[in-house]
Amino acid sequence: METGTGSGPGGATGERDTPPVWTGLPRAVLTMHRMLIAVWLVPIAVALGVLLGVFAGPGWAAFAALPLALLVWGWVMLGRNWRSWRYAERADDLLISRGVLWHEETIVPYGRMQLVEVTSGPVERYFGLAGVQLHTAAAATDARIPGLDPKEAERLRDRLTELGEARSAGL
Repeated sequence: METGTGSGPGGATGERDTPPVWTGLPRAVLTMHRMLIAVWLVPIAVALGVLLGVFAGPGWAAFAALPLALLVWGWVMLGRNWRSWRYAERADDLLISRGVLWHEETIVPYGRMQLVEVTSGPVERYFGLAGVQLHTAAAATDARIPGLDPKEAERLRDRLTELGEARSAGL
C-alpha cells in the first residue's frame, strides 16, 4: 500500500502515474568507450595490413579493412548504447534503464539497499568518471550506474544512503 501526502486517492502521491525525470550519462562515457575501441582496433588493422602485405601479397592486405569496418560499426553501436543508459530518482526507488536490443529497466527500492559504493578504475579516472554500485539483499537486483561525474556519483551515493537508511528504519 502506497502512503504519503498528496492529492491522490487515499493520500497517495500519485508519483507512479507521472513519468520519471531521467538523467543520462555524461558524454565523457561515450568518448572513453570510443577511444578504447579505437586504441585496440586501429593497431590491429595496421599490423594485419603490414603482415598480410609482406607475407601474402598486396591484394591480401585489403583484409586489414575488416577491423576498420568493425571500428565504424562499433562507433555507431557505442553511441546508441550510450544514449540508452539513464537513471531516475523517485520518492521510493531508483530506476535504471539501459539497452538497445535488450532493453532492461531495474527498479531498486531505497529500503532494500544495503551498500552504495562509488568506484573508479584507472581508465575511468583518466576520463574524470566514476560509477555508483548498489548492493541489495538479493544479488539479482544489484545495479550499477557507470560513468558519472565524480561529484554527481558522490552526491548520488550520499542521497541513496540517506534514503536507504530512512526507508529501512521504517520496515
